[in-house]
Amino acid sequence: MADSPNCDLKSLSPLQLFERVTEQGEKVRALKAGKAPKDEIDAAVRMLLSLKLSYKTTTGQDYQAGLPPKDLVLINNGTTKEEDEDLVDPWNVQTSNAKGVDYDKLIVRFGSSKIDTDLINRIERAIGQKPHHFLRRGIFFSHRDMDQILDAYENKKPFYLYTGRGPSSQAMHVGHLIPFLFTKWLQEVFDVPLVIQLTDDEKYLWKDMTVEKAYEYARENAKDIIACGFDVNKTFIFSDLDYLGTSAGFYRNIVKVQKHVTFNQVKGIFGFTDSDCIGKISFPAIQAAPSFSSSFPQIFNGKENIQCLIPCAIDQDPYFRMTRDVAPRIGQPKPALLHSVFFPALQGAQTKMSASDPNSSIFLTDTPKQIKTKINKHAFSGGRDTIEEHRKYGGNCDVDVSFMYLTFFLEDDDRLEQLKQAYTSGELLTGELKKVLIETMQPLVAAHQERRKQVTDEIVKQFMTPRKLAFEF
Repeated sequence: MADSPNCDLKSLSPLQLFERVTEQGEKVRALKAGKAPKDEIDAAVRMLLSLKLSYKTTTGQDYQAGLPPKDLVLINNGTTKEEDEDLVDPWNVQTSNAKGVDYDKLIVRFGSSKIDTDLINRIERAIGQKPHHFLRRGIFFSHRDMDQILDAYENKKPFYLYTGRGPSSQAMHVGHLIPFLFTKWLQEVFDVPLVIQLTDDEKYLWKDMTVEKAYEYARENAKDIIACGFDVNKTFIFSDLDYLGTSAGFYRNIVKVQKHVTFNQVKGIFGFTDSDCIGKISFPAIQAAPSFSSSFPQIFNGKENIQCLIPCAIDQDPYFRMTRDVAPRIGQPKPALLHSVFFPALQGAQTKMSASDPNSSIFLTDTPKQIKTKINKHAFSGGRDTIEEHRKYGGNCDVDVSFMYLTFFLEDDDRLEQLKQAYTSGELLTGELKKVLIETMQPLVAAHQERRKQVTDEIVKQFMTPRKLAFEF
């Protein structure tokens, strides 16, 4: 998470310092590329050197681009954690395990429930069709109160979907598609309204960008979201910077949440410090408000008792733990949640991808050639050092990023299992597995790009205009 330039650097965790150095390095490069005045470049370079010194003082390591600190990090309560534990919060994900985060431990730590076979079977009975492969493969692995949502659906009571996107860059990557692809499926099988929050206000507060740039990114990201195939008659996409100023119901819910959460609570939940701006401290209430149907009177006709289901990555859960705690005290139903695993960076599953590192993932703007180059050059391999060793001992699908990506995007269960067995046995080489991934991702991204070209500014306006949807409440 980014802090204002005059913040106390000592209050930042090693990972936060790492991100500050990365961002400042990008700023220096941008100033030089734009031929900025020498004194402006010199000031930026001095700041970069100061940040690098703070990073080394804190971690005992020299800053290395693309290599976050792994030895020791600070967690929300200010205590230290050992290297073999995972750091997960809304801004940071870090693990020393090449397989990625230990999600079973995370379920215990967060107090959620595992999506087990019984729940998946119940979903299948309710919708009368095979569940999405994200459910079957454990990509959505954890939940809160999904049983209540199924109770409501089976008793013909309404509910709605809410998910979101923090528009930190103009181009989204394929990992950003995961919650939207799954949410689209949920909306289709349950036939319910959907609201999508674009937290451009959050990105302005956390990142070094203008309000205008944050809003521009929100509208550009909306085009990528719409290109997933959402129905304009059933979906409302909104920018916080826009909608908050026009909806009395939305703002009233924000104020109610703010009144019932103390400063100490948000510090404990989110790790805020005294040097954080007050905008950050109040923001969780803004992310909580769409969980309540009264925030959208134009959709729900003012009804306040309609439960919400939120599909999101597990790192967003702290926001909604807070929301679920507050909801009964303000007379609102608790939102239910479905949590997904993290989409791994090409370099490995130890961290989330960074929109500022073009080689950390496949972006929705990448050409077929760029996709091929990135996968061949950067995708972390679970293969052996030599062909002979690989043929003898086989590859490790648990750490191989190409196989992880195929788990997300290759829909054919039988084909995926064949690839797993062939790679594990050594029959399939790393280069051959990467070729399968390339042949999977190139048409997927190209098809998305074609759909996005059809999304005009007028279509974006239709999705983002507060209005009644195709439902009666």
